[in-house]
Amino acid sequence: MKRTISITSCMLAALCLLQLLAGCSKKETPEEQPAAAAPAAGTAPTTPIDPATAATVSGTVKLEGAAPKAATIDMSQDANCKGPNKAENVVATDGRLANVFVYVKEGLGGRNFEAPKEAVTLDQSGCRYHPHVMGVMAGQTIKIGNREWNESQAPQAAALEKTFGREEIMLPVKCNQHPWMRMYVSVVKSPFYAVSGPDGKYELKGLPPGDYTLAFVHEKFGEKTQKVTLAAKDSKSMDISFQP
Repeated sequence: MKRTISITSCMLAALCLLQLLAGCSKKETPEEQPAAAAPAAGTAPTTPIDPATAATVSGTVKLEGAAPKAATIDMSQDANCKGPNKAENVVATDGRLANVFVYVKEGLGGRNFEAPKEAVTLDQSGCRYHPHVMGVMAGQTIKIGNREWNESQAPQAAALEKTFGREEIMLPVKCNQHPWMRMYVSVVKSPFYAVSGPDGKYELKGLPPGDYTLAFVHEKFGEKTQKVTLAAKDSKSMDISFQP
């Protein structure tokens, strides 16, 4: 069963390895305080990659046919919620699909990779999460920022931090008080991932030569996979299309 992380306050906090809590409620209980960070994933030695042979695969994620009309979100229940009020579950322009998580699903074998020391930031403004889809490596820190005032949190409160120790793809994060607030976190074991931009483009670079299966995952349209063989110093283009 695919799990969903429910959010009880619009400032996200962590609970064990399996739960993020955020701050959309007026009060925080002791259980909602930030938990200790998860142990860094992968204690085995990291696998070096020769930059002289590293390859790249890039392309465009496309949407065939007309994109579904974005639903209008009613934010009237909270006067503090301002800004764009269109749903983000399908964002497509001129047949190019944004917010698709792309990663190497198969082909890396037993290689181990060290998680980056730099944190990635999940922020919020206008009662929306930013970005809508994000990726991190297992063991990498997610910094959860809060720049909106509510009765339970000062406007410039320190960011919370969270790490995940295992791979999980398109894990939904939602707010219980603001039901339209939803985003997705993907946790992977390698640095070879990307999220398609507004122009549908993605790029995976620094790959060692090999045979790979790439996965393209969208919150509404599901997953598609594509195989690719990369030789030393290859730079291959691979487009993929989803249908509404």
